[in-house]
Amino acid sequence: MSKLAQERKYRKIITGLSIIIPIAVAALFGVNVRDLGFDVEPFTFLPPIYASINGLTAIVLIAAVLAIKNGNKKLHEQLNTLAIICSLAFLLMYIAYHMTSDSTKFGGEGAIKFVYYFILFTHIVLSIIVIPFVLTTYLRAKLGNFAQHKKIAKITFPLWLYVAVTGVIVYIMISPYYA
Repeated sequence: MSKLAQERKYRKIITGLSIIIPIAVAALFGVNVRDLGFDVEPFTFLPPIYASINGLTAIVLIAAVLAIKNGNKKLHEQLNTLAIICSLAFLLMYIAYHMTSDSTKFGGEGAIKFVYYFILFTHIVLSIIVIPFVLTTYLRAKLGNFAQHKKIAKITFPLWLYVAVTGVIVYIMISPYYA
């Protein structure tokens, strides 16, 4: 089976995950298990942890680019796998936090409020957009389609890096308002 045929085979899975993940996150974001009668302590300890994981993801992504520029394909692959694992860990903790805790409102006033909401909005939108890019980029490398991998990675890397970095910025900006 050709690389293109293999990629087409996985395209449905990537498309499905790219649709299901944001819908599931949005649905779970609106569910608070305490409101459903479950006696759980809010997971208020999670935001600094998942913000740190976002920061780690950014560092790992940069290290992955440096590894490939230095010709170390194995390290590049390992680092990108770690970046995906970090992103999944972030997502699971983010969902757990929002399912056990009340949403925190940003309390800033004036221009900083617009800056915060601009960063937050672009972070959220790009975190959805980047999903199929990450999965396709990773798949192309796994299938050995390195020319196409390199082509899409030039789009995936800055998008993913932006999402990771702005995740940290959003946390820093809202952290004074956590209850």
